[in-house]
Amino acid sequence: MAAAEGAGGRESLWALLGRTPLSLRIGAAILIVHIVLAATGPFWIPYGYSQMGAGMPLAPASLAHPFGIDQLGRDVFSRVMYGGHIVLILSLSGTALGLVAGSLIGLWSGYVGGLLDSLVQRLLEVLISVPFLVMALLAMVAAGPELSGNPFLVVLVVALVYAPRIARMARSAAIEIATRDFVTIARLRGESAWSVMRRELLPNATSVLLVEFALRAGYAPVLVGSLGFLGFGLRPPTPEWGLMIAENRSLLLIAPATVLGPGLALASLVVGLNLFTEGLARILGRTVKLGVQQ
Repeated sequence: MAAAEGAGGRESLWALLGRTPLSLRIGAAILIVHIVLAATGPFWIPYGYSQMGAGMPLAPASLAHPFGIDQLGRDVFSRVMYGGHIVLILSLSGTALGLVAGSLIGLWSGYVGGLLDSLVQRLLEVLISVPFLVMALLAMVAAGPELSGNPFLVVLVVALVYAPRIARMARSAAIEIATRDFVTIARLRGESAWSVMRRELLPNATSVLLVEFALRAGYAPVLVGSLGFLGFGLRPPTPEWGLMIAENRSLLLIAPATVLGPGLALASLVVGLNLFTEGLARILGRTVKLGVQQ
């Protein structure tokens, strides 16, 4: 009897996996690999991320140094593995902060409506009209040189870039949910706007916000990497992947592995996040456009 139940449980598990979109499974597998490497990498890398003398400068890729040696004699593979948790923390923290801020603004704006909603939406439209990277660079410049290279500033900039777009999606969800009977009943009971947002709007907008978070998180590593590549992100010798690409770009013809290593790491993370987002959107019955930032 127990064996039959165990077989039934296995069949149910396989049936569940069979119904899961392939993109979600592939994306989840890639993300799991990245998370495991990011969590364990700093403990098993053969060399310190800033350790010089790991090998002959500009040595090509080998079994001992899969991504070669940079011009300062540092092992690029060790730097890439160490930098994984930095990229993930900056990207996910910034996106999460943007989700919180954008959700609060959007749900409140959509619920209260009227003149305040119109004013908020005009402000959001102005912010959304500015391209991602331009807004991020403007925010970095406005923060001043004193905060340049501060990881908290990078997180805040990512949140600033994504919050207006998340707010628009949250507002749309709030407007649709606000017309339902349970929201009307909550209003008749005399509940405050904050209570209605917390108890009625937010739980019913979770699927929208979850997909929006996953979508923005898929682009966040590119934004963080772009800031590092342009010299507005973290400071050397921090092994952030965009910064590493910028540091080694002059070596592209001499030692291509030094650029290929962080480039492949960044590309695979973005692909994994996008595939996961697409599969998640299918499960939740929503559609997303991957490859184009909106």
